[in-house]
Amino acid sequence: MTKSVYERPKIVVGVSGSIGAYKAAELVRLLVERDYRVQVVMTRSAREFIRPLTFAALTREKVITDLFPEKGQEADLANAIEHIDVAQEADLLLIAPATADIIAKLAAGIADDFLTTTYLAYTGAVLIAPAMNTNMLHHSATQKNLNTLHERGVEMVDPETGELACGMVGPGRLADTEKIARAVDEILGKRNDLAGETLLITAGPTQESIDPVRYLSNRSSGRMGFALATEALTRGARVMIVTGPVAIRPPANCEVQSVITTDEMHRAVLERLPEASMIILAAAVADYMPVSSSQSKMKKGVNLRTLDLKPTVDILNEIGHIKGDRILVGFAAETENLVENAEVKLQQKNCDFVIANPVGEPAKGAGIDSDENQGVLLTATGEQITLPRAKKSIVARQIFDELLQRRPVRLTQEN
Repeated sequence: MTKSVYERPKIVVGVSGSIGAYKAAELVRLLVERDYRVQVVMTRSAREFIRPLTFAALTREKVITDLFPEKGQEADLANAIEHIDVAQEADLLLIAPATADIIAKLAAGIADDFLTTTYLAYTGAVLIAPAMNTNMLHHSATQKNLNTLHERGVEMVDPETGELACGMVGPGRLADTEKIARAVDEILGKRNDLAGETLLITAGPTQESIDPVRYLSNRSSGRMGFALATEALTRGARVMIVTGPVAIRPPANCEVQSVITTDEMHRAVLERLPEASMIILAAAVADYMPVSSSQSKMKKGVNLRTLDLKPTVDILNEIGHIKGDRILVGFAAETENLVENAEVKLQQKNCDFVIANPVGEPAKGAGIDSDENQGVLLTATGEQITLPRAKKSIVARQIFDELLQRRPVRLTQEN
């Protein structure tokens, strides 16, 4: 649907009957804060978990709860076709939480309430965020229904793994509300402040071989680099990722090159540097490598008391001195003197920005190999911006918000 430049995109949020329904209020708040117009449609079972008044207060819009007027109210033509009007006005239909029941109805084409009739009458983008018991999620019927919706072009924000209301631990928990909101942004193209830019992002660890079995490395998971890549995609950028060995999948729609050693990452970054307007070196590269690597496994009986090491190439330092007009963002993981050490890196390696993250005891569980992060963003102009502890997806969003407020003129968009 073509929109006037002054008209806010409208999202119809369908809320079905899950314990996750209470999180829908937080999701609606996030969407309203993003300047979307939001109208909520609730199933009958959803009202057992949260009152319509909550959504009405958040959206300043009528909350629709029934296909037909309540007992004692007269039906009229407007009520009879209201689901058609709602469907025609929407830019996106978002169902969160989406229970196994509502997913089955959507897949089968059942239209027995306002939400399901709106789905059938709607011809635009649909996004669902499933939430249910792990066994229900894994049941072949549910998986078949999800595949059916996927084949129809329905987008999905995968449920998270954690402790569920039933006491089980496993996948099925409603995805983080910020993650769902960012999926909405991506579908509607809400933020395009990186449109036309090409970002080169490194992620994960590197590994330096000792023998065919052992290697030197670190506990980096790649989550921070991938979160930054996802956020950059949402903002309209072309994203190139060079990633070390990680156990998680990189974001879709990125150009990905997988490497193992620091030397391989170094070469890959240099190859892609000419295409990039911003470089974010979030990888935790190994600082040292063995002087020589054994071609066969070292046995326990070998009297090996020392391992001779030599420094690996300093990728950040080299890029800092050949980057030209490109913006360079480095990372500093520190166990002590966080800001002081990061300032040294900022100056010595000619970065435009350095993100300093506490690790070890000061991090209290955040940072490396965690879903959360925190730290301080330092700028070449002397500013220090605190990044509060949050999920890495949220920290990534804040990082770009701060970077783009302070980006040099050379990275502004050409009109």
